Amino acid sequence: MRSAGNFRYDINGLRAWAVVAVVLYHFGFSCFSGGFVGVDVFFVISGYLMTGIILGALAAPSGFSFWSFYLARARRILPALLMLCAVLLALGWFLLLPSDYQRLGKHVWGSVLFTSNRMFMKEAGYFDVASHDKWLLHTWSLSVEWQFYLLFPVLLVAAWRWFGGRRWLLPLLGALALASLGYCLVLALKAPSKAFYFFPARAWELLAGGVVFLIQSRWQPSSRQSIWIERTGMALIIGALLLITPQIRWPGLPSLIPVGGAALVLLARRDRALLTANALAQWLGTRSYSIYLWHWPLVVALTYFELSMQPLAVAAALLLTLLLGHLSYHWIEQPSGRRLGQLRPLVATALVVIAVVIVAGPAKVIRNAEFAHRLPEAVQRVAAERDNHNPRLGECDARTQCQYGGPNTRAIVLGDSHGQAIVNAIVASLPEPDDGVLFIGTSGCPIIFGAQLDSPKQEVCQKILSRLQQTQASLLPGTPVIVISRTSYYVFGGLEGEADVTPHKPVLYFTKPQDRPSEWLLKQYREHYVETACALAANHPLYLVRPTPEMGVRVPEALGLALLFKRERKLFVSREAYQQRHAFVSQVQDVASKQCGARILDPIPYLCDDQQCSASHKGRPMYYDDDHLSEFGNRFLVPMFRPIFSEHSMGEGHVYQHGEDRQKPL
Repeated sequence: MRSAGNFRYDINGLRAWAVVAVVLYHFGFSCFSGGFVGVDVFFVISGYLMTGIILGALAAPSGFSFWSFYLARARRILPALLMLCAVLLALGWFLLLPSDYQRLGKHVWGSVLFTSNRMFMKEAGYFDVASHDKWLLHTWSLSVEWQFYLLFPVLLVAAWRWFGGRRWLLPLLGALALASLGYCLVLALKAPSKAFYFFPARAWELLAGGVVFLIQSRWQPSSRQSIWIERTGMALIIGALLLITPQIRWPGLPSLIPVGGAALVLLARRDRALLTANALAQWLGTRSYSIYLWHWPLVVALTYFELSMQPLAVAAALLLTLLLGHLSYHWIEQPSGRRLGQLRPLVATALVVIAVVIVAGPAKVIRNAEFAHRLPEAVQRVAAERDNHNPRLGECDARTQCQYGGPNTRAIVLGDSHGQAIVNAIVASLPEPDDGVLFIGTSGCPIIFGAQLDSPKQEVCQKILSRLQQTQASLLPGTPVIVISRTSYYVFGGLEGEADVTPHKPVLYFTKPQDRPSEWLLKQYREHYVETACALAANHPLYLVRPTPEMGVRVPEALGLALLFKRERKLFVSREAYQQRHAFVSQVQDVASKQCGARILDPIPYLCDDQQCSASHKGRPMYYDDDHLSEFGNRFLVPMFRPIFSEHSMGEGHVYQHGEDRQKPL
């Protein structure tokens, strides 16, 4: 059964499924673990519709107009997007901390110019929690679609003219789709974030829609065939929504499931199918674009104001998503599209360009300006601590080896990002101005020989560990070696809300990746850690630093927001919670101390009182995020490192706790 006119109930209903999946996934509904595949479904729909629009115009007597095509796409996408960006910039003036507001300006600029996918590709990965405080992260998909809109008409028009019509278009689009898929699969192994955001790696999903359209022009399934094709397609989509998880490398071969499902639903053309043609699906489908636009900033707001774990707040945000989507559809999408369509193309184009400039211009200014008096000085001072990290962090993380301080190397520091966060405290403890330390390591890489990582850092970490294992014996023999890592993280995973998409999942393994810290993994960890310590201690005085307390929330932002909204906020972790988190690693370090002669450095007496480890000292954050000490915070550890370089070294196995020399954070 077909709908009257050109309206496709099946496509509209498929949009509803896609947007509901994405929204519920982003709001944290665990039953929709694969909800992010809704974007893949949108891509297939978009490719299908654009192919039909372009080929229809090419076959018409008036021919295809690039200007008309691009203007129609701008009328469809830009009004609601520009309104969203304008609202965020206005609210951000009052509610966002300085660096957050600057970043919003940067992302608005990329979003309205449809380059945000490349912008986000250079930042954190889509599934990382670090990405989930970006108010316009979801616009990456709009940028991919717009890049498709720019290139696809050129391809089809050229092929139409060269091949004399649509005869060779199906094999051409099929070949390009396969090439893009192959590129995507290769890229997913080497650079997952690039595979996710990069248009050439996503083009196959849009081209799949074009392939379906061309197949339909040659073959139409019977009514009975359509039923089973549509049911199979919906089963694939629903299966993907429920069974696929962010831990699966995405996009990759599994992405064929939702893409294939969407293609089958489009191929079936069942306008009265129960799952897509019902009234609720049609209501959601017509508003799917606006719902998609407005839902993500509300998700970020829940996180920003620390409401994401409160069910009532989540429910209110969901209802607000539907309300804003409905209002945006009726007040922005429809009126603007209709009125721009009634104007002459030149006038409509001029209005669109002016609207883009009105939003992009201020965004450009905000991106580069600090607006020193926008917020109270105390708020800005606290928030600025998020940038008070090792000034050579980016440089040395990429190089994996750096000399800090003077040229006279007095110690070798081996570590990950926690080592990088603390290394300048060691430099500050050196007795002479020409003294320095050599840092070896990179973020996310534990100093444990034989360790493998279930993370993108695997390749670079293996190079570091292999080279270190081969050269450490001859590397400045007799020079003290200090090992500083986020040791517990690698075997027990991150805390709730951290960059692990699955909290408590081990990052490290020795034979195969693990979903939980099994007894076998703990045994292997203990053995390899002690073996590594003994190998290092054979040629160097070895110092193992106990783990840094982890706060679980980004300290400068949390304290800055508390000041902004005049709320009292004390951030700390109890010593009991610290000891529970790190009991296993502390026991392993004690074994290394006993068997290898390693010496233990314990930061707890310098960072904590008898009950708790505070995140601030006299109101000033000691961390630049949730678990890395800032350049202010790490100075509390200078007395802990100073005895390493004193004339009277302490005995093997000693835990340094100079209570009389430490400062107490408040």
